[in-house]
Amino acid sequence: MHTSFSSLKQVDAGVLNIGYAELGPADGPAVVLLHGWPYDIYSYVDVAPVLASAGYRVIVPYLRGYGSTSFLSPATFRNGQQAAVAVDIIALMDALGIDRAILGGFDWGSRTACVMAALWPERCRALVSVSGYLITSLKANLEPLPPAAELGWWYQYYFATDRGVSGYSRNRHDFNKLIWKNASPTWNFDDATFERTAASFSNPDHVGIVIHNYRWRLSLAKGDPQYDALEQKLAGAPVITVPTITIASDFDGAAADGAAYRKQFSGKYSHRVLKGIGHNVPQEAPQEFAQAIIDVDRS
Repeated sequence: MHTSFSSLKQVDAGVLNIGYAELGPADGPAVVLLHGWPYDIYSYVDVAPVLASAGYRVIVPYLRGYGSTSFLSPATFRNGQQAAVAVDIIALMDALGIDRAILGGFDWGSRTACVMAALWPERCRALVSVSGYLITSLKANLEPLPPAAELGWWYQYYFATDRGVSGYSRNRHDFNKLIWKNASPTWNFDDATFERTAASFSNPDHVGIVIHNYRWRLSLAKGDPQYDALEQKLAGAPVITVPTITIASDFDGAAADGAAYRKQFSGKYSHRVLKGIGHNVPQEAPQEFAQAIIDVDRS
């Protein structure tokens, strides 16, 4: 078990100054690992050393609104929509001189990695995506789900209210700890593990980015027009052509077999199911996640 990264860096990339961990040889094949909400780079604190030891150059960035990542201008729209986050990571790769990378992610990180693989396959060497194909369809999100599924997304509706914004702003520490417990009920993380990540929620843009992300998904907040063309492409549910391994866990419930999204991947593909694991797959099952990165690269 690791509790820290040996190297944390900052770089200007696009509209952001991005904080990131870097491990492994500078000339190794690049791997970019992307976290979700309410998590941060420490989801990969045990994955990254395994990959670095295998010869990979591993980059683990804080997404916009997390940790030491900050906006270069106070005037920039604090936008959490999927295309904006994906453009951030393309800009990071450009800033670090990375032409192509293996992308791995879960939660928002899976969505971002899938968006990048779909829109810029020339930048994606291969993909590991927890919960499969997560590109958001605004049209599909207008349709109600069965009651049990709607209950699982309670926080999205909370965030749609002014009360939710105030509540999350005041209570983000305890709120996010509750999400961790609900999303990973068998993961016995200790307080120190949570606190390492909780520090990233103090980012001054965190609440704004989170609220916009979930409101945008429900068409309750507008995106930035500069991303309209990208979002129009994503609305068509583009097929991902790069080699891919998808991973499911107990969090995925009835969808764990991956059948619902198999047709969205046309390249070399395999699907893995990890039983007894919750939503934070890379932190709960780091060896399995790291092995998926290595295997997809060799496929």
